[in-house]
Amino acid sequence: MSESITREQSALTGEQYALSAGHYQAVVTESGASLRELSHRGRPLVLTHGADEPAPAALGHLLVPWPNRIDRGRYEYGGEAHRLDVSEPDRDCAIHGLVRWASWTAAEHEPDRVRLTHRLLGTAGYPFRLDLEAEYTLDAGAGLRVRMTARNAGTRTAPYGHGAHPYLTVGEPIDGCTVTLGADRYLPVDDRMIPSGPSLDVTGTPYDLRTGPVFGDRRIDNAFTGLNRDGRGRTWVTLSGGRTVRLWADEAHPWMEIYTADNAARPRTGLGVEPMTCPPNAFASGEGVVDLEPGAVFSGTWGIQAS
Repeated sequence: MSESITREQSALTGEQYALSAGHYQAVVTESGASLRELSHRGRPLVLTHGADEPAPAALGHLLVPWPNRIDRGRYEYGGEAHRLDVSEPDRDCAIHGLVRWASWTAAEHEPDRVRLTHRLLGTAGYPFRLDLEAEYTLDAGAGLRVRMTARNAGTRTAPYGHGAHPYLTVGEPIDGCTVTLGADRYLPVDDRMIPSGPSLDVTGTPYDLRTGPVFGDRRIDNAFTGLNRDGRGRTWVTLSGGRTVRLWADEAHPWMEIYTADNAARPRTGLGVEPMTCPPNAFASGEGVVDLEPGAVFSGTWGIQAS
């Protein structure tokens, strides 16, 4: 057995599912059903990492059954108090859900598509049972399409939300790039990144990205809402430098997090663009939480393309 095969089989992120269509190529991992690579004509559209390296700064992770943070991991639902493990101890928060390091199983794998599944069983902090599915499809013209689905396989109504955490890149620092996001409002946060009040108008603030300004030295780690949509119900984020990459999300995602990753391992080399079904701290506030009844299904779709 060759050394390369040995390394692939023993990679920390598990099986590597390669996809291709036209000039697009992608790699999705067993670990977290994460998007590890996406490229067009050999040039990366997202920040990547090695197969034998845990994804730093949540690169490519799927965020289920909640995106972003829950203050001190505490929330009430159905008249009961719940406490999640604090997975971000520096800020005393539970962050980015429960499945981003879990092993997902490939139910189908074709040259341009992979469908992975994971059964999330109940825990003390989240006593609910979900059957999860993530389907990645590449199209030679439209690029990447990701469909995230949850079915309540348990006996009680479950609180649910999801998000995704790709970092868009055009191969140069984001400071000199233009960023366009048609969002009318942003959510202010405190020093622990918990919402500090209701959403605010972006007009006249550094958070106004509606006209595609040069990004400059903006430092942003905030959720945006009031998203403008096209005739198909999609909202778009565009990052342009020497080339352009765009992320879209359907109406299941009324929130979009923008993260400049100033404190991450690769500061300002990519832009975190995170479609979300609910805002930060949603389990505690109740805002945007999906009440997923037994047997019910919820899904949302987003994608990335070069242009």
